[in-house]
Amino acid sequence: MRIQPCLPKEDITELKRVWSQLDVDSCPKSYNFHMHTNCSDGKLEPLALIEQAIEIGLKGLAITDHHSIKAYQVVQNYLQKQNNPDLPRFWSGLEITAQLIDIEVHILAYGFSIGDESLIPYLQGDRASGDIALAGRVIENIHDAGGLAVLAHPVRYNHSPEELIARCHDLGIDGVETFYAYGNPKPWQPSSKETELVMQLTQKYNLFNTCGTDSHGLSLLQRI
Repeated sequence: MRIQPCLPKEDITELKRVWSQLDVDSCPKSYNFHMHTNCSDGKLEPLALIEQAIEIGLKGLAITDHHSIKAYQVVQNYLQKQNNPDLPRFWSGLEITAQLIDIEVHILAYGFSIGDESLIPYLQGDRASGDIALAGRVIENIHDAGGLAVLAHPVRYNHSPEELIARCHDLGIDGVETFYAYGNPKPWQPSSKETELVMQLTQKYNLFNTCGTDSHGLSLLQRI
């Protein structure tokens, strides 16, 4: 399936504007930047996901399948055919497994140019290995593809979020997934203690705050 590439400057400018205005109430009814389909480890078909996103009334979203942009291509094709300005804004997205310090972390990529060779090593359906999997290289390659890099769910790892975010900042990361529901509460809502901690760190390092449900099941309003 052929698809025209994103326009990184336009996408990134708007994406930065949206991120700068996100707050604790933005997700899951207005914006959602972390969702999975059955093109990786989710249950929803790509078209079922966008139909549900439209029904919810999302203003903007990104699909962040692990090491795959197949769902993005399907949904982007669908949205282009609709030619409806009232549909949600849709950005390219990808979740990449990387090595940081001595642990495995997930780095989210957004607004990158589809087809850019910098991200090819991360689109093989599974994690990369060797130097290409180091967090610094992942962030660099996301930037080379015209995108923005975000550390996913920083309090889920078996390591100090303070150190992880500081190290990511040193490596040039753009943002952190600040509004995240640890423990899969119902209804979905960002975990207050973790959110407060991460917001203090993003303010300290001048990083964007992002949000997402990290949906893997049949509802975009829950993680599982």
